[in-house]
Amino acid sequence: MMPRCLCRRALQLLLTVTLCVYVTRAAEPEQAWDTAKNRGTAVPQMKEAAEHDIDDAGPVDEGTRAYHAALQALSPLYSSDEAEMLASQQSISFLRSFISRRAGPVDFMLRILSNLHIPGLAGSRSAPKGEIRGRGAKVLDLLSYAVEQGNMDALAMLGEVSMFPPTSIPMNLTRAFEAYTTHATLTGSPFSQSLLGFFYATGYGGVVEVDQAKALLYYTFAAVGGDQTAEMALGYRHWAGIGVPEDCMTALGWYESAAERAMAQFLSGPPGGRTLLLYPTRLSDLIGGVYGPGSSVASTGWNANRAAVRAGQARAAGETWQDILEFYQYHTDQGELEYTLRLGKIYYHGTLYIPSAGSSAGGDAVGAVRQDYRRAAQYFVRIARHMWPRDSLKAPLANLRELDERSTILVAQACGYLGRLYMRGEGVRQDAKIANMWFERGAEYGDRECHNGLGIIHKEGLLGSKDDAKAIHYFAGASGADLAEAQVQLGRYHLLNGDSVSATQFFDIALRHGSPFEAYYYLAHIHASMARAVSLGTTSSGSCAVALSWFKIVAERGAWDNDWMGEAEKRWNTGHEQDRKIAMLYWAVAAEAGHEIAQNNIAYLLDKGEDYGMTNHTSSSALLYWTRSAAQNNIDALVKVGDYYYHGLGIADALIPEHLEKAAGYYQSAVESQLSALAMWNLGWMYENGLGIPQDFHLAKRYYDLAMETNPGGYLPVTLSLIKLYARSIWYTISGGKNHGLSLWDLRDATDEHWYLGKSKEDAKKARRNSIDGGIGERVGEDAVQWARDRRDRDEQGDFGPEDHLFSGEGEDGESVEFVETLLLLILCGLLAWLIYVRTQWATRRAVEERRRRDAAGQPDGQAPNHRNAVGRGNAGLRDVFL
Repeated sequence: MMPRCLCRRALQLLLTVTLCVYVTRAAEPEQAWDTAKNRGTAVPQMKEAAEHDIDDAGPVDEGTRAYHAALQALSPLYSSDEAEMLASQQSISFLRSFISRRAGPVDFMLRILSNLHIPGLAGSRSAPKGEIRGRGAKVLDLLSYAVEQGNMDALAMLGEVSMFPPTSIPMNLTRAFEAYTTHATLTGSPFSQSLLGFFYATGYGGVVEVDQAKALLYYTFAAVGGDQTAEMALGYRHWAGIGVPEDCMTALGWYESAAERAMAQFLSGPPGGRTLLLYPTRLSDLIGGVYGPGSSVASTGWNANRAAVRAGQARAAGETWQDILEFYQYHTDQGELEYTLRLGKIYYHGTLYIPSAGSSAGGDAVGAVRQDYRRAAQYFVRIARHMWPRDSLKAPLANLRELDERSTILVAQACGYLGRLYMRGEGVRQDAKIANMWFERGAEYGDRECHNGLGIIHKEGLLGSKDDAKAIHYFAGASGADLAEAQVQLGRYHLLNGDSVSATQFFDIALRHGSPFEAYYYLAHIHASMARAVSLGTTSSGSCAVALSWFKIVAERGAWDNDWMGEAEKRWNTGHEQDRKIAMLYWAVAAEAGHEIAQNNIAYLLDKGEDYGMTNHTSSSALLYWTRSAAQNNIDALVKVGDYYYHGLGIADALIPEHLEKAAGYYQSAVESQLSALAMWNLGWMYENGLGIPQDFHLAKRYYDLAMETNPGGYLPVTLSLIKLYARSIWYTISGGKNHGLSLWDLRDATDEHWYLGKSKEDAKKARRNSIDGGIGERVGEDAVQWARDRRDRDEQGDFGPEDHLFSGEGEDGESVEFVETLLLLILCGLLAWLIYVRTQWATRRAVEERRRRDAAGQPDGQAPNHRNAVGRGNAGLRDVFL
């Protein structure tokens, strides 16, 4: 029989599992519907109607009853979709939310159960497919009946579920267009008018013919009505000259209005502002760029450190977010504070790629995990308790335990996050006094987030009365530690006091330290004022372009009500065919509003021949989106436009000289950025062959050399091109060419230094250190995977070696180069030894043959002089080898 204590432990575990399953199943529909009803594209009526109870609403008509019934039937459909979207992100069982996360057999068993994906333990419960399809048909019937009864909310919802439906309802763009047309006509809804403008601007799905005049009309009415997406679309159209003349000042006005709405939403959040949305992902970055790693600007130089590129490399190596989180959880269970802190940060920000610009930054969507403030708070508390086992609001610094310097720094950072959680009410009850306690503890040890938090508390008067002097004191301390949030606060203080010069200085410093939102907003306002001061109605200074680009960044990062990019990311990652069609639709709407990443994603998919529902879209559409992406400082897209003109893709009268000239012009524009080695090589090729531009061997060599200098990793194709170029130049000169060919002495210019094995990698490392990121508004956040690798390298007691799959195949460039060079040296030494041996054997055979010949001639055996001569000839052979 089992011991009585083991039986009791097993019974307790079984009861706990049963209770947790029941609680999770009961809470799941409500939580999932909360997520669904707060989607960025939902109309306000949907949010309000979902909060009503039909039994307490009093007398209602048949249309309202049908509408509420449709919402109730729609709830589990979005619940099912939300569960599928989160399935790939949820790596640790929900049971950890109810049971202490201490190391032990129970904790280990729960982690194993979570990896087995047992139905009911995975946190998802889906109805049979037939039942789900039946609910989808019921939703459409109820909404149609409510529309017949004259319910306008149902009409808007009918357009919503037809255009952006859950998986169980087929997409029907024709029905969506008709619903939005009727709704806009009867109610004047800005949201409906904005989507009608999109349909007329793109002709998406072949629903209507493209009509830019109607698109401009609907966008204008929607923007005047306050739709942020329409304001951005109008700003982008006036900036790019789409259907209207280019006008920077008009575009500036629309983008400024959209940015004002974004800033108002940011400030409407908790103290310190709303957390920014995750930074969206270019699909091409996941494979190293449009042209692949090493050839694309997106993955060379400093750009190789961007989150999307690193995430693509991690996925290609077989690493999953679940494995990475389990790796962190394992070390957390072993009591390692660094891993515990990082795990808390990951769940706080909702991404593996943690922003390095302060706690309000959004991180990167490519590493998104399920955000869980409560779980993050538990990890932070676990760290803080090593130093502060008990709390005291009156004496925050009491009950102190002394720790080593490294642990003290980690505890101070955890205090900063705990103070932020309590100050903002994220995952815990909002309490300024408890927040102040944690901030005081962390500030005692110099944590910059804690200084910034104390500044916000005194600035906002969260403890009773405002104290600007104390707030400035704490902000100055955090600013001195290079915290962008605090520098923005100081800049705002000087701006409100009329000192725009000092304010501009603080905002500029905040930009350099990674402020992704507020600093852009205030600097854009300063430049907009300068632009309007010199504007004469039709002309303006260069400040207009600067202000417009920064207002554009603010509007795109602060689109909480219409998060087209975030919704597209979620839908695309499910992998379902219809979800990917909807993701394509989201990107198309965002592209019309000027989102460069959306334009790049659509162009990339169309270039691959994948339209995902964009009927009647050919290579001409891909060229259109590549061109719009290129106009927003995407160098790879600029090279791609040159390729389309070079090959005659997507244009009428292909392969005529004018198109080759345009291709050369686009390549030249990309060359001027000094970032694209591929554009330099293409331009060298065109000069070598005289395609679209006069043939010039000297310019061809110049651009080939520039390509080598820009990207030393391409030494092989460039070297082959130079060899062919010289051969062609020599033949051109011999055959009587009119222009001067290349001189062989020019070879010295291409080989200033002797080539050696590993040179390209060493130069590439230098280029990465010296180059800058070419994308506007893109950041390089912290990488959970890379941090774990670095942590392992400096930890003398690491349990994982190179065979661990998280770090397999990884190594420093120098180590790989040294290994190759050592291997080559050994091969050369072996070859030399073999040559010596062969030469010795040959000399010995000659000596033996000479002796036999002399013997045959009758010379006596053993004659010393002849023997010494033979040996001497053998030694001379050895000397020949060495000399």
